[in-house]
Amino acid sequence: MASRPPRPADDRRTAGSFRDPAGFVFERDGTLYRQVNLAYRADYDRQVASGLDRSLIDEGWLIPHVEVDDEPSDPRDAYRVLRPERVPFVSYPYEWCFGQLRDAALLTLAIQRRSLAHGMSLKDASAFNVQFRGGRPVFIDSLSFEEYDEGTPWVAYRQFCRHFLAPLALMSRSDIRLVQLFRPSLDGVPLDLASRLLPWRSRLDPRLLIHIHLHAGAERAYSGDRVARPRPFSKSALLGLIDSLEAAIRSLRWDPRGTEWADYYDETNYTDAATGHKLALVGEFLDAERPSTVWDLGANTGRFSRLASGRGASTVAFDVDPACVERNYRAASEHGEANLLPLWSDLTNPSPALGWDHGERMSLIERGPADLAMALALVHHLAISGNVPLGRVASFLRRACKTLIIEFVPKGDSQVRRLLASRVDVFDDYTRDGFEAAFAESFAIERAEPIADSERTLYLMRARPE
Repeated sequence: MASRPPRPADDRRTAGSFRDPAGFVFERDGTLYRQVNLAYRADYDRQVASGLDRSLIDEGWLIPHVEVDDEPSDPRDAYRVLRPERVPFVSYPYEWCFGQLRDAALLTLAIQRRSLAHGMSLKDASAFNVQFRGGRPVFIDSLSFEEYDEGTPWVAYRQFCRHFLAPLALMSRSDIRLVQLFRPSLDGVPLDLASRLLPWRSRLDPRLLIHIHLHAGAERAYSGDRVARPRPFSKSALLGLIDSLEAAIRSLRWDPRGTEWADYYDETNYTDAATGHKLALVGEFLDAERPSTVWDLGANTGRFSRLASGRGASTVAFDVDPACVERNYRAASEHGEANLLPLWSDLTNPSPALGWDHGERMSLIERGPADLAMALALVHHLAISGNVPLGRVASFLRRACKTLIIEFVPKGDSQVRRLLASRVDVFDDYTRDGFEAAFAESFAIERAEPIADSERTLYLMRARPE
C-alpha cells in the first residue's frame, strides 16, 4: 500500500476539525483554509450548483469563503481547497447568553429551511457550527449539507434538540445556569436529563412535550440493540417540523433581572465626576495604544467595552453575571454594534480545553492573547472574593494580553468594605504597594493615574516577556 504524502510542514490542522470525513480546517502561514475531501465531492458540487452556497453567503448566514488553488493539506484525499473568512473570536455555547443561543438556534432552522428549497438538507445541527461575526450569528461549517432525499426524516433533528431546544428550555424554565451542561456534554444536553430537570408543567406545552419529553422516551425505548424502523417523512412534514421547532424556540423567554451585578451601574459608589474621569482616562489609554483586539474582563453591561469597540477594536466583553451578558448582547444587537461580542465567563473558573485529547475546544487563554485587556473594578473580586493571590492574578493577565488597563480599588473603598464585611480580613498584601509589587513581576507599569473623587487608581501596564 502506498504511503500517504506528508502534509506541508507549516500546516496546523484545527484540533476540533477531525470527525467529519467530508473535510477539515487547517492553518498555513497565518491563513485559514478548509480542505474538501473526495468523500464530499458529490454533495459539494450539488451545493454549489444549486446556488445554496451563494444564497446563504449573500444572506449573511454562512461564513464567506472562496475556492483557491493553494496546495491541500492532505493531497491524497483532497477535492477542493477553500479559504474561509476568519471569525474575530471563537466562542462556545457554554459561554453564550440566552439570547445568543436562541439566535443561533433560529439561524440553524432558517438555514435548514433554505437548504430544502435548494434540494439540500443539514446533516449537522451542532451549536458549535455557529459563531458570532459582526454582532450576528453565522454558520461556519460549509460542509454540513447533503442532498435531500424525499421521504427521509431530518437526520440532525435529535442533535438540534440536544444542542438548542433542550438547553434553551432549561435556561428559560428551570435555571439560566444550566447552559453549563454543555461543558461536560459537548454533544448537547441529553434529552432524558433535560426531561427530568424541566418542571412538570413544561409537559403542558405541546411543543416541549413532543420535542423533549416524548422524544426522550422514544430514545429510551430504542436504546441498546433495538432500532427504530424509519417511516416515510414527506417534505411538507419536514417543513412542519421546522415550523414547530421554530415556534418552540420563539416561545422561550428569559428576563435578565435579579442577579447580583445586573444593576451595578445604578448602585455603584462612583460619583459622576469619578465616572467621567475614569471614562476619559480609559479612552486616553486606548487612543495611545490603538489595539486591534481587546478583552474587557469583568465588563458588566459593557459601558467601558464600548470605548474600545467604538474605536474599531474587536472587543470581547466577558462577565460572570448572565443578566449583564444578556443585557449587553441585546443592546449590541439593537444598535448593530459589529465590533462587540459579550460572553459569559467566570474568571475564577474560565473555559478549559475540552473534548478529545483535550483539544476539540480551546481554553480561554489559548484564544489569546489580546492586544489589550481591561480589568476595571475586577481585581478586588478575584483577590478577596476569589482568594486568588495578586501575583497569580498578574500572571494570568500576562498570558491574556500584551497591554493592560487595570484599576486598583483599595480597602477604604465601600465596595471592598462590602466584600470584607462577611469574612476575616486575611489580605495583608492587598494594598496599593502590595498590588504594584505583585504586578511588577509580570508587567512594566507605564502610567498610574488617580481617579478623581475616589480612592481608586487606574494603571496602564505592558506585559513582560515570559
